[in-house]
Amino acid sequence: MEKIVLIDGNSILNRAFYGIMGSKMLTTPDGTYTNAVYGFLAILFRVLEDIDPQYLAVAFDLKAPTARHKLYEGYKANRKGMPNELAEQMPIIKDILKAMNITIIEKEGYEADDILGTLAKRSSKEGLDVTILSGDRDTFQLTSDKIKVRIPHTKVGKTEVDVFDEKAIIQKYGVTPIELIEVKGLMGDTSDNIPGVPGVGEKTALELIKKYHSIDNLYKEIEKGSADLKPKTMEKLTQNKDLAELSRTLGTINTEVPLEEQISNLKIKEWDKAQVLAKFKELKFNRFIERFNLNNVETKKKEENFEPLFEIKTVLPNDNIEELLQKINQNGKLFYLLSKEDVKEDAIIPKKITGMYIFIDSIIYEIKNDIEKYFKNILENNNILKYGYHLNEDYVLLKQMGISLEGICFDAEIAAYNLNPTNNHYTLEELASQYLNLDISEYLKSMGADESKNTQITLFSQTENVDSKKYKNAILVYVINKLYDVMIKKLQESGSQDLFNNIEMPLVKVLAGMQYEGIYADKEELIAFGDKLKEEIEALKQEIYKLCNEEFNINSTQQLGIVLFEKLKLPVYKKTKTGYSTDVDILEKLRPEHPVIDKILEYRSLMKLNSTYVDGLIPYINKKTGKIHSYFHQTITATGRISSTEPNLQNIPTRIELGKQIRKAFKATEGNIFIDADYSQIELRILAHISKDENMIHAFWNEEDIHKQAASKVFNIPLEEVTKEQRTAAKAVNFGIVYGISGFGLAEQLKISRKKAEEYITQYLEKYEGVKKFMDNIVENAKEKGYVETLFHRRRYIPELSSNNYMVRQFGSRVAMNTPIQGTAADIMKIAMIKVFDKLKQENLHAKIILQIHDELLIECKIEEKERVKQILKQCMEEAMKLDVPLEVEVSEADNWYDVK
Repeated sequence: MEKIVLIDGNSILNRAFYGIMGSKMLTTPDGTYTNAVYGFLAILFRVLEDIDPQYLAVAFDLKAPTARHKLYEGYKANRKGMPNELAEQMPIIKDILKAMNITIIEKEGYEADDILGTLAKRSSKEGLDVTILSGDRDTFQLTSDKIKVRIPHTKVGKTEVDVFDEKAIIQKYGVTPIELIEVKGLMGDTSDNIPGVPGVGEKTALELIKKYHSIDNLYKEIEKGSADLKPKTMEKLTQNKDLAELSRTLGTINTEVPLEEQISNLKIKEWDKAQVLAKFKELKFNRFIERFNLNNVETKKKEENFEPLFEIKTVLPNDNIEELLQKINQNGKLFYLLSKEDVKEDAIIPKKITGMYIFIDSIIYEIKNDIEKYFKNILENNNILKYGYHLNEDYVLLKQMGISLEGICFDAEIAAYNLNPTNNHYTLEELASQYLNLDISEYLKSMGADESKNTQITLFSQTENVDSKKYKNAILVYVINKLYDVMIKKLQESGSQDLFNNIEMPLVKVLAGMQYEGIYADKEELIAFGDKLKEEIEALKQEIYKLCNEEFNINSTQQLGIVLFEKLKLPVYKKTKTGYSTDVDILEKLRPEHPVIDKILEYRSLMKLNSTYVDGLIPYINKKTGKIHSYFHQTITATGRISSTEPNLQNIPTRIELGKQIRKAFKATEGNIFIDADYSQIELRILAHISKDENMIHAFWNEEDIHKQAASKVFNIPLEEVTKEQRTAAKAVNFGIVYGISGFGLAEQLKISRKKAEEYITQYLEKYEGVKKFMDNIVENAKEKGYVETLFHRRRYIPELSSNNYMVRQFGSRVAMNTPIQGTAADIMKIAMIKVFDKLKQENLHAKIILQIHDELLIECKIEEKERVKQILKQCMEEAMKLDVPLEVEVSEADNWYDVK
C-alpha cells in the first residue's frame, strides 16, 4: 500500500522552535535564527526515514481570518503573537521546502488542520495509508484504521515520535476519535479560547461522552428528564447548551475544504539539490549536507563561468627570488599564509612550517623552502606591514625558527571577532562565504580540484599542474587580501577601527610571546601533590563507606542515588529518567540531613582537583622546555576577555586552599622571580566612571572600603557599625550588580530569602541613583540600537532583547548591563599588557609577561631587575586609561605562583 505524509507546518515549526531553544538559540553568522528550521527538518527527515512515503504535503496557516473567527470573535483571541525569532524563520522553511519540491498548501479562510483533514479523508478514500504529522492533538479526531497521527517531541535536536491510530485513541481516552469532538464541545480548549461549558473539565466531559456518545444525545436525555447527572452538572449543562454546540463546531476539523490540489500532484519528487545545498550552506546546516552527501552535487553554475581568480607561481632559489623580495620591499605590505603540517615532536605548537604563499598584484607566489634564509629580514622588518590569519600561531612557529615576526597589521580572524564577537565562525572558508560570497569548496571543484584527494589540476591560464592542497592554500591567501578591504570598511562603519588597530592587533604579539615563553611547572612536585590527594581521596572513600554501611561506586550517580535516597532515606528533591539527581545543588540542600554529604562533596572536589589540575596538567609539560605553553586566545569570549586553553591556566582553583596549593608547582626559573600585579576592584571602578554615581566616586577617591560604604548606605547605619555579615551582603550586591544579578541569584548566594535579597537590591539602587540610571538606560539603549559598546567601542550585538521569551530577554538584559563594564575592564587590561610589553622591550630588560588571569598579570624577570619591573608594571597598568576614579594596582613578588598572591 502506498503511503502519504501530511504535515502541519505551523505546529511542527512551533514544536521545533521551543524544542531547540535556550538562553542562546541557533543562529547563522549574520544573526539569523535557525533553531526552528533545523528542528523542523530533523523531524521531517526522521518521519520520512521511518515511513518512506510516496506522497507528501505541508499545510500552513494564513493570517487571514477563518470561518471560526467569523463564527466566534473570541476564537484564539488569547493567543500571543508569534515570537520574532520564530516569525523570521517561516519564509526560510518555506524556501527550503520549495527547493525540495515538497508541495506547500495554504488556503485563505481555512486552517492547516482543515487542509490536513480534507487531504487525509481524500487519501484514505483513494486507498493510501495516511500519516498526519502534527503537534496538535486536535488532529486525533481524524484517526481511523487508515489514518494515523504522529506527535513529535524535539529536545536539543533529538526527535522522538508518539503514534496514534483509532485503537490507541480509544485505549487512551475511552471514546472514539469522532467522539473527541463532542468532548471538546463540553470542556472547551483554553489554548484556542474555545469556551466549552463553564465548570466542565476534561474528566467530566469524557465521562459524559462515554455514557451518552454525543452532545445531542446528552441534551435529548436531559430534555426527557432521564439523564443521570449531578445537580450542579445538570445546571451548568442546561444553562450553556448554546456554548456546548458552538464549541463543538469550533473544535470540528473541516474535511471538505475546496482544494484544487489533487492527491496525484503530491507525489514526492527529486530535490533541486543545488538549491538545497545553497540554503544549507547559508544556514550552516553542515550535518544535513553530510547526511545527504550534498557536497558532491553539481551546482547550476557551469564550470566555464568560473574564471581563475589569480595566477600561481612557484619560486625556487634558482629562480630570481631577489626580484620578489624587492617587490615586497617596494610594496611595504605582505599578504601571506604559511602552509603547515602536524609534527609529533614536543614542540610549543605541534606544527611545522612547510612553505609560504604571498599575494601580490593578482599573482600568488609559492615559496617551498628557505623561508629563514630569504624572508627573515622581510618578516622582521617593522616597516613592512603583515596581513594574514591566525598570526599568533605564526609568531610562535617563526620564533622557533629564529624569526621575530614584526609589523603585524591585519588578522582576518581578529577583524571578524571585532565585527561580531558572538559569531564563533571565523575560519577563512566561513569568512569568505560571509563577507565575499565566495564558496571555496565550490570554486575548487570548478577548477577540477577535490579537497578530499590531492588531485592534480590544470588552470586555464597555466601550463603547469597544481595539486589541490597547494591551490587551497593559494585561494586562502587570496581571501585574506580581499577580506582586508571589506573588513576594514566595516570596522570603520562600526567605529571600532581604533580598537582593532591600537589594541587587538598589537596584542597578538604579546599573547604569542606569552605562549612562547611559557611557565615552568615542577613535574615531580605535581606528582607528589597528586599522590597526597590520592591518599586523602582514599581516606574519604573509607569514611563514606563507613557512614553508609556499605561499599559502592561513589562516582556512579545511580549507585550514589540508591544509597542516599533508598537506603539512607534522605529527602528526594529531583529525579531524572535514569534515577535520582545527585548534582552539587541537590547535595548542598542535603548537607543538614546527614554527615556523609560533606564527605561526598569533599571527595568530589578532591577527585576534580586530581583529574583536572594534577593528572590533567602533567601531559602539557613540554619535555624540551619543562614549561607549560598554554594557548591564549583573543577571539573566544563575547566580552573581549582573554581566555586560556590547553591547558586553561586561568581556571586553577583559588578559593579552596588545597586547590590553590597546585600553584606551588609553578616556579620562576633559576635566577628569576615572579612579579604579580592585580587591579583592585577594576569593574566597580569602571561602573563608578560609567554611571557617574557620586557615592561610588566619593568612596574610591577617599580610599573608603567600597563594600562597607555600600553596607552603610543600604542598611542605613554608620560606617563604623557595619558588621562582617553586612559587608559580605553588600559585597555580593556590589559585584552582583555588575553581572545583572537577580533576587533569586543573590538569595542563593547569600542563603537568604528571595524577598530579603530583592529588598537588598532595591535599597542599594535607591542609594546609588547613578548606578540605577545606568542600568535602566543601558538596557533601553541596547533595545533601540541592538547592541552595547565598551568605552573603546567594542561592540556586542544582543538580539535576545527583542525576544518574546521572558527568559531570553532577561539574559539579554544581563548581557547589556555586564558587557560595557566587563568588556571595558578587558580592554584596559589589554592596553596595560601592550604598554608593559613595549616598555620592557624598550628598556631591554630580561622580563617577560607569562600569564594573564582576568585582572592579574604575572611577569618573570631577573632578580636584580625586579624593582624596575615593579615600577613599570604598576605605572603601565594604572595609566592604561584615565577614569573619573583612580585605577589601583597591588604588586607582589615570590619565587612561585602560590606565594606571589
